[in-house]
Amino acid sequence: MPADLAVIGLGPYGLPLAQAAVAAGIPTLGYRTGPEPGSLSPAELRRMLSGGFRQATNPAELGRVRTAVICAPTPRGADGGLDLGRVETAARTLAGRLRPHTTVILESPVPPGTTEDFLRPLLEEGSGLRAGRDFHLAYSPSRVDPGNRVFTPANTPKVIGGLTPACTESAAAFYGRLTDKVVRARGPREAETVQLLETNYRHVNIALVNEMAALCHDLGIDLWDVIRCAETKPFGFQAFRPGPGVGGHAVPQELTAPTGRTLRLVELAQQVNSRMPGYVVQRAATLLNEHGKSARGARVLLLGVTYKPDLADQQAGPAQEIATRLMELGASVSYHDPHVPSWNVLGRPVPRADSFYEAAADADLTILLQQHRTYDLQGLSVKAQLLLDTRGATPTGAAHRL
Repeated sequence: MPADLAVIGLGPYGLPLAQAAVAAGIPTLGYRTGPEPGSLSPAELRRMLSGGFRQATNPAELGRVRTAVICAPTPRGADGGLDLGRVETAARTLAGRLRPHTTVILESPVPPGTTEDFLRPLLEEGSGLRAGRDFHLAYSPSRVDPGNRVFTPANTPKVIGGLTPACTESAAAFYGRLTDKVVRARGPREAETVQLLETNYRHVNIALVNEMAALCHDLGIDLWDVIRCAETKPFGFQAFRPGPGVGGHAVPQELTAPTGRTLRLVELAQQVNSRMPGYVVQRAATLLNEHGKSARGARVLLLGVTYKPDLADQQAGPAQEIATRLMELGASVSYHDPHVPSWNVLGRPVPRADSFYEAAADADLTILLQQHRTYDLQGLSVKAQLLLDTRGATPTGAAHRL
């Protein structure tokens, strides 16, 4: 069966798109741009293969589809900005096979202007075709929320900004097969800036509540009760909750290329959020001291080392840094996570607890980093000698909360 769609990049953005397309009955071709985080379970892969999904290794197959979506990862580069190297590789690979009338869409997180000033020249030079005349070109920010059972690709509105009105409509026709609602942006720069705003909004608000957590601890105020009360306001407030650090694949952007203008609020938010792992370790050491124990030689159990509950993904999560800092203080660190069978820190394996009940009872300090559904937090609060809850998930008064 010939593919109708090519998803270039099968990481955290491409895999969900491919799954949604197959579920919508679209024959889909997957093409990897290199080693990418994200994988399918055997059952998920079987369902996709039976639904018309194929993984391709021959780039020539990219020239046989009507729609190609670039979902290559854009991690933070050495200069602090987004690294577009994988997007460039994907574009050059596609350009040599690009046929007239194909719709090309970029979904990777990128700085505003990338679709027109970076991607368009690569595609035109490599193909000899002209965007907006010979093929359609558009940008659509990825709105993937891994593990979210309420909002799926089918009921999450999709924003689209095309190089021309015809480009927008061509992309809208494609996404209309996947989602209930398509939102047309004025152009690709506006659509790219939607992604910038949405990502930075999350990081800035998490930073605010993380600062509130430290302030409330110093003042002896229960922040979690403050949030519970504040979120009853029906307007002007959205509840965010503190945590041990911010993980995930969406990288906040402080600079909006090509102007070089600094988004100072985002820069400050990054500083606040990047300090949280150190703050957690500081709180842990203080708790141990208050109970007559030193961090050096203390047995510390970390519960949940993924960046998000009920997922195996550890991308950019705080657990690595927290474990590293504890080890540097001389603590003996172990972990439990139902989704992570093995874990390495500082180049060596961290002991994995078989039973988190028994491990918590044996540890001098247990730190809840992630609230997986399988954790019985009521039972944990009874078993643990000393419990630091960074998620506000345990019953009130049952643990020391962040």
